[in-house]
Amino acid sequence: MAPRPVRPARAARTAALAALLLAAGTACSGTDQGPTAEVAQQSAARDRIGTLSVRTPQGPRACTASVVRSPKHNLLVTAAHCVQNRRIGLLDGLVFTPGYRNGYSPYGSWPVQSITVDPRWADDDDPEYDVAFITVRPVDGKQVEEAVGGNPIATGQGFGQAVSVTGYPNERDEPITCSVTTRSQSPTQERFDCGGYTDGTSGSPWVTATGTVIGVIGGYQEGGDTPGTSYSVAFDGRVAELYRQATT
Repeated sequence: MAPRPVRPARAARTAALAALLLAAGTACSGTDQGPTAEVAQQSAARDRIGTLSVRTPQGPRACTASVVRSPKHNLLVTAAHCVQNRRIGLLDGLVFTPGYRNGYSPYGSWPVQSITVDPRWADDDDPEYDVAFITVRPVDGKQVEEAVGGNPIATGQGFGQAVSVTGYPNERDEPITCSVTTRSQSPTQERFDCGGYTDGTSGSPWVTATGTVIGVIGGYQEGGDTPGTSYSVAFDGRVAELYRQATT
């Protein structure tokens, strides 16, 4: 389906959806066993990851997103539940702030322009399609990928992949990260086990050693509602088709 423009923010609607997303629908992990995520040290690659928040970097946070390579250099990937809920619709007024740390926005904030989700997510909140691509507007004449770079997306990589997962818990002002190995949750869903991925980390990219994104926190249980485990839709032909739609 073609990208849909984000409508002008309406305070009541935006606040209601933000409350729903933040209360129930972001990844929640953290266990007494196994690894726990640590503070992510700043790097150029991690500056491609940032917060999705309402109106300003200090506004209510929705989730995490990251810049991916695209022909127009203006594309992000996140989880669909971060930007849309079937009961209310699109979350309006979002901005993306790459590399955000401790109140500092080194690259500024990039207003969301359009959102592409699969119709099966839009109609039914189907967890098999919990991925979204977002375009953002240029800032000072520059596209976001030109400012921070972008990671390629790969599909069909299978399970058992070593990845690092970096994201922004709502209760922190700096990102966390964990190095993990993916496992199969089902033929179309994958998982990893690491504590610390609380509300706000949905949409966090699963990045391989070559810098390729092969998942985002989301999917089953909208990313996870039990301690210590996070999920993603397996990046396969469904995601490849959604990317094609978002970039045409």
